[in-house]
Amino acid sequence: MIESYFHSFGIFTPEEIQEVIQLFEKREIAKHEFFIKEGNAVKEVAYIKSGIFRSYYTTTEGNESTYCFRFPHEMMTAYSAFITDGASLENMQALTASEIWVIKKQDIATLEKTNTNWTRFLKIIAEQQYIELEERVFQLQRDTSLQRYNDLLRKQPHYLQQIPLHYLASYLGITPRHLSRIRSGNTL
Repeated sequence: MIESYFHSFGIFTPEEIQEVIQLFEKREIAKHEFFIKEGNAVKEVAYIKSGIFRSYYTTTEGNESTYCFRFPHEMMTAYSAFITDGASLENMQALTASEIWVIKKQDIATLEKTNTNWTRFLKIIAEQQYIELEERVFQLQRDTSLQRYNDLLRKQPHYLQQIPLHYLASYLGITPRHLSRIRSGNTL
């Protein structure tokens, strides 16, 4: 699966893909366990083979605010902390038992220094992160909660039922009660 992920970019040779796969290490993450914790340095990137993760931060009032979900066959890290070497402002927590494949930041840096395809890959990832962030901001400012829910349902129908209601409501910017009404077809 990881091989297919890198192949999908269309920039790597089979040898380059095999080289990077050798640098990944398998890790099992239990339900509710963290891949990244707020305040910690971020020195790894993970490919999600199975499982669902949520990214959230804690507000100044002490509330958790879910702003992102990650699903199988996606990469994840606390991106801003990863690129700045700062402390993470977010938590990445498994919502289900998960299997991830992890690569260290230092290994990515070595690849980038030795092969321009890795520089191209990192540029593509940065562009994807920017587009995802922009889409999220526009979605929150422009779309109704029903539209946001339907968009998530369209993109991840197989996994949506596995996300606890209160996390999903937080992501959508609504109350769990409002989400229940949306799910039942009553959008009052």
